[in-house]
Amino acid sequence: MAISRLQQGFTLLEILVVLALIAMIYALVPPIFSAGGSTTELKASARQVAAGLRKARSVAIVRREDATLTVDVEARRFSLTGDTKTYALPQSSQLSVYTAESEVAADKTGAIRFYPDGSSTGGRITLAQGERKFYVDVDWLSGQVEILDGP
Repeated sequence: MAISRLQQGFTLLEILVVLALIAMIYALVPPIFSAGGSTTELKASARQVAAGLRKARSVAIVRREDATLTVDVEARRFSLTGDTKTYALPQSSQLSVYTAESEVAADKTGAIRFYPDGSSTGGRITLAQGERKFYVDVDWLSGQVEILDGP
């Protein structure tokens, strides 16, 4: 009796090749998703800080009085003048603030101040996680806020 090719099934070599491909895919997929998640979270935090800075600038212009965004580096959170809410940042990220010396309240707390004309003390808030960095820059003359992608 002759058995046709359709009834024979898979060879051992074909099964081993498929298993090797599945193992390679399994090894590559988790690192891709874990790196993407942390980068996404870090970028979202940078956007949150930038939105807070823009809000502080708007408050200063509308109310015609100084407004600040104060960052607590150790607790990884920030707050705005006149706002009772505190905004938390990811605990897994490193945070640093570069601002005018007059705006440094303590070793781990700094602020960026906006004036009624829209200008500010200027500064930079850096959010980093591993090799990934985002810089939130504030121009002192115009008070404009910009997010820069770091190396």
